[in-house]
Amino acid sequence: MLSPSKQRDNGCPVTYALDSFGDRWSLLIIRDLLLRGFSTYGDFLDGGEGISTNILADRLKFLEAKGILNKNPDPENRRRKIYSLTEKGFDLAPVIFDLFLWSAQYDPDTKAPKELVERMAKDRATLLADIRPSTLGPKP
Repeated sequence: MLSPSKQRDNGCPVTYALDSFGDRWSLLIIRDLLLRGFSTYGDFLDGGEGISTNILADRLKFLEAKGILNKNPDPENRRRKIYSLTEKGFDLAPVIFDLFLWSAQYDPDTKAPKELVERMAKDRATLLADIRPSTLGPKP
């Protein structure tokens, strides 16, 4: 995994984006925060993707260091942490939506919920407004 402080070498916006969030696990964590309502380490670990504990811990730490997600104590169990997107992280929602729609169109084995695909394609603004409150957490 890249160090959160790594500087991009060539100034390319795509390179910056990939250095910030572009590996598989990071994108799936962001997807799960946006679309699956996940917020705890256990949610991500048990999410069905098969991520190992060390990779999950690394990606959560990396995304937090990059300012894409926040980690706060759970008010009901102070030992447990609640993860949420920052504004910067939430601004990735259109990217995730576009990846989702592209895959739904071209993957013959897609299991994407038809209603969600249609909503992303036809009423993105309302969908973003609906999921925003549940994905953004308190500022650290």
